[in-house]
Amino acid sequence: MTHSTKSPLASSPRSSLTCGELLVQWLEYYGVETAFGIPGVHTVELYRGLPNTNIRHITPRHEQGAGFMADGYYRASGKIGVCFIITGPGMTNIMTAMAQALADSIPMLIISSVNKVKDTGSGEGHLHELHDQQGMVSKVALTSKTIWQPESLPKVIAEAFALFNGARPGPVHIQLPIDIITADASHVERPPRSNTSADHVSLPRVMKPLPNPAQLDLIIESLKTAKNPVLLYGGGCVDVDQDAQKLAELIDAPTFLTINAKGLLPPRHPLSLGSNQSLAAGRAVITEADWVLAIGTELGETDYDVFFNGGFHINGTLVRIDCDAAQLQRPFRADIAVLGDAQLAISGLCARLEGQVFDHQAVDHKAVSRVNDAKQDLIKDITPDFAGQNALLQLIRDEIEDVIFVGDSTQPVYSGNLGFEALATRRWFNSSTGFGTLGYGLPAAIGAMIGSKVPVVSLIGDGGIQFTIAELICAAELELPLIVLLWNNQGYGEIRRYMEEGGLPLIGVNIKTPNFEPLAAGFGAGYRRITEKQQLLDALKTDTKGKQPIIYEIDESDAFLMEMGKDFACFT
Repeated sequence: MTHSTKSPLASSPRSSLTCGELLVQWLEYYGVETAFGIPGVHTVELYRGLPNTNIRHITPRHEQGAGFMADGYYRASGKIGVCFIITGPGMTNIMTAMAQALADSIPMLIISSVNKVKDTGSGEGHLHELHDQQGMVSKVALTSKTIWQPESLPKVIAEAFALFNGARPGPVHIQLPIDIITADASHVERPPRSNTSADHVSLPRVMKPLPNPAQLDLIIESLKTAKNPVLLYGGGCVDVDQDAQKLAELIDAPTFLTINAKGLLPPRHPLSLGSNQSLAAGRAVITEADWVLAIGTELGETDYDVFFNGGFHINGTLVRIDCDAAQLQRPFRADIAVLGDAQLAISGLCARLEGQVFDHQAVDHKAVSRVNDAKQDLIKDITPDFAGQNALLQLIRDEIEDVIFVGDSTQPVYSGNLGFEALATRRWFNSSTGFGTLGYGLPAAIGAMIGSKVPVVSLIGDGGIQFTIAELICAAELELPLIVLLWNNQGYGEIRRYMEEGGLPLIGVNIKTPNFEPLAAGFGAGYRRITEKQQLLDALKTDTKGKQPIIYEIDESDAFLMEMGKDFACFT
């Protein structure tokens, strides 16, 4: 932003080390590699120290885009993204992205300015002033803290990273009054040069709680009487190693993966029922189970009741493992609740099961048979549209090595959430889970590509992309060969269908959509209208090696999708 008046930061005398300069030093110490932000007169002093660090700065075109980029950056890479955001409108703009991250347990650090100490909360009409910025932002963050004096900076930053590493993660907000950003911090503790520095005590690395061994023993005892157990893995297991597969095999249980846990089991694993717990055949397996183990999942509506009909039930003994104590009893009460890290809990259960003395052959859960029966029922309900969309996704997955799909709320995403099989974790995520915002798919894909440095495909509709299409020029500026698969159904197609089924007047859904070819050119991006399978294959071979983003526009009524769908096979 620009003003003809002098910056409100400019009147402060320069010190040998400002609080803003010290802040970026601490961020670098905690491993921050990338910051997303749009400089403003209230935040420019946060940038003074950046050239003295290895932190890369990315400039989105809207603060909401910054938040979505930080979200996708973490989901693809596992690294914390930081956002530098101005007072007032910057914070109101990023709150939607923060709410999405909070709903999906995605960590990000939002550093913002706030008015001068004497002016904060004054109501005197200062530039960017909000009545209570911290109070407002705290509703979409794990915590919101104000650094009122430079001396507080190291411990506030430490608290943020303790939450990221030691609890159920989410966004954290830290704000600094603009006169504190420029305040002298030369006397404040600086980060050690390394974790073994003789001059400084190394900061402790906070970890998630260890599961109680007695409770793991209790889980094993309860399992001994189970006849038809089921295993539910959630996004909290995204970084669990091969023990996730081993546990399913040791228990001999049909296994479901939430949308954010896709890839935890390989597609053809004989115990995997994918992410079909919202479909009737999948639900039946869970409803009939006499023992259900849910790990790292909140058992939320957008994973277990995506059609919002209230038909998801757990009737058997429910065992839950989660790093968030509050989550252990909602929305379903657990019979056995274990607070702890998913990896350590799963490893502990595997070790106990491998050492069991009871006869596993005498306790035959017939899991593979139950899974096969459910798969046959699921296959019967496949529609041509569903098959075509998933065939398209499979083709791209198999053609581009290590590809990541980042989705918005759009039809191929809804279909893929059920039918698509990821080859590894952190390869499929979207905004239809949790908060369910539109406009996520493009900026989050940019963040994912920055963080992972592998090919990324953004799945977004012609309506949803209009929320954040300005970020396309950010991808062009960065020379990212991002594939934007644009699903065109001439407006808000999913909502239009919903209104038609409900007998509602079609108001506000048949919106005018742009001519995307010249629009892409104006943003410095490429464009292809995809109408054939071979055309798509040929394009992918060249475009993923280019230096510009490119829109692949596909109309939902295209005949080649139906043809591809004829060869679609689930669970592959």
